[in-house]
Amino acid sequence: MSEHVFVTAEIGINHNGDMDICRKLIDWAVLSGCDAVKFQKRTIDKVYTKEYLDSYRESPFGTTQREQKEALEFGKEEYDEIDRYCKEKGIEWFASAWDPDSQLFLRQYDLKHNKVASAMLTNIPLLNMIAEEKKYTFIATGMSSYDEIDEAVSVFKDHDCPFELMHCNSTYPMPKEDANLRLIPALKERYGCKVGYSGHETGRIISTSAVALGATSIERHITLDNTMYGSDQAASLNVKDLMRLVEDIRLVEQILGDGKKVLTKKELETRKKLRGY
Repeated sequence: MSEHVFVTAEIGINHNGDMDICRKLIDWAVLSGCDAVKFQKRTIDKVYTKEYLDSYRESPFGTTQREQKEALEFGKEEYDEIDRYCKEKGIEWFASAWDPDSQLFLRQYDLKHNKVASAMLTNIPLLNMIAEEKKYTFIATGMSSYDEIDEAVSVFKDHDCPFELMHCNSTYPMPKEDANLRLIPALKERYGCKVGYSGHETGRIISTSAVALGATSIERHITLDNTMYGSDQAASLNVKDLMRLVEDIRLVEQILGDGKKVLTKKELETRKKLRGY
């Protein structure tokens, strides 16, 4: 048997600031057989400039970028509830921090994993903060050159921090012809590490194919409804497709086998009929 593929349901900001929606998404991840749910943590005033936050953006939460960003950002009360609820449901959670304060915030929880978002791959001070924790870290490689990935990998190697790269194309939704899944074995060969896939496409076939090409983890955004408000909703899996994807991944794990040439009992019976021995 091939090894277990670690499946993460990325809730991100698809909860729209609503804990009821968040709990429902966690429930669906559990029912689908996912290994973890994931969020995004930002300190709004550290990640964005005042000029940007004061600029116009129409949303259900107001008419500025600040109102939109703050409405989607969970604080300690919400993360305490996420931590409690995930423990109750028996599923792991973790988050990608977009600034040092957010990484410090996440340290108050007993998380097994860290995540480096593609946008943060070149933020070396943040990478050093993450790597010094020595938790197994998923590193998304979207928008990044080999030189940039080289530098990020060196940070985690210098700290002796276990990591897994994730092939990723940072378009939302990603055109299927841009998947370039051959990068999965290419990254594995170049860096000598496990390589997963973080997808922003619609549908399931690319993520399933990634497993067939050796991806050891899959991360996909999930939503209750693709038509809900939010920049990530269209590139997310609805709950039915999430369940089907996890089923597909577990089937591919069986199909791949262990690569050893062994004649099965049924094949031996067929050989006896066709060859006489």
